[in-house]
Amino acid sequence: MKEQTIFELIHSMDQVTNNLIIQWNKQFKENLGISHILVLGHLKRNGKSRPSDIAKALGLTPPSLTHLSEKLVQRKLAVRLVDENDRRIIYLAITDDGIEMVKKAHDEGKALRGSLFDRLTEQEVQQLLVIYEKLNRFV
Repeated sequence: MKEQTIFELIHSMDQVTNNLIIQWNKQFKENLGISHILVLGHLKRNGKSRPSDIAKALGLTPPSLTHLSEKLVQRKLAVRLVDENDRRIIYLAITDDGIEMVKKAHDEGKALRGSLFDRLTEQEVQQLLVIYEKLNRFV
């Protein structure tokens, strides 16, 4: 593959991703970004977690996660919990309101995906999924 082609491919993939994010942000009227929803989704799947573990799992910096979690706690979508055995350890846990927010974000995302992927055939969607899964194993 030529160098120019790889950059064109990366640019094209970035454009799709960025446009999806822009569209999702326009539709989702909760004053939360995708990173907030990713944190809530992590907590929903994994239960209470240390902020450093969340940051590592999501590819975020610890300061970014601190900023994101502060907004989630203020909005009562997450709570901070102190470890009973070691008070220096703090966990973040999702609340019932946070679970509802993840569901709402998922529903908005589903509608957006539908409007985008309806333009592809079922075979094209499956090919795209296989390609992205394969690429993710190597990066």
